[in-house]
Amino acid sequence: MQLTEVTYKDAVPIDSYGPGFFRIKNEALMGHVIVTATGARLWGGLEDEAALLALAGQVDVLFIGTGAEIAHIPAPLRARLEAAGLGAEVMNSPAAARTYNVLVNDGRRVAAALLTV
Repeated sequence: MQLTEVTYKDAVPIDSYGPGFFRIKNEALMGHVIVTATGARLWGGLEDEAALLALAGQVDVLFIGTGAEIAHIPAPLRARLEAAGLGAEVMNSPAAARTYNVLVNDGRRVAAALLTV
């Protein structure tokens, strides 16, 4: 089997993650992060709704990684995201990072908000 390395021409991928950090563009960010095609920044977690709502109009789907295990996000948060036109897909952070990478490489308007594992 031949493996082909993926190169991201116009997007910021999530390179890796570990306990308490995410590596994005060869830089380790300690803590929760929001990643879009144009960059990454630290995020205050599920209580930091303003950072998520600021993505409205910029992305169509927001992948929310809930850490090592999948968990529900608060219902009021989901309602506010949907009212703002953001489709929220909740999964564990490793799955959210992988899904984000595939879709951002395809040129899709996606973002990932990831809690650390």
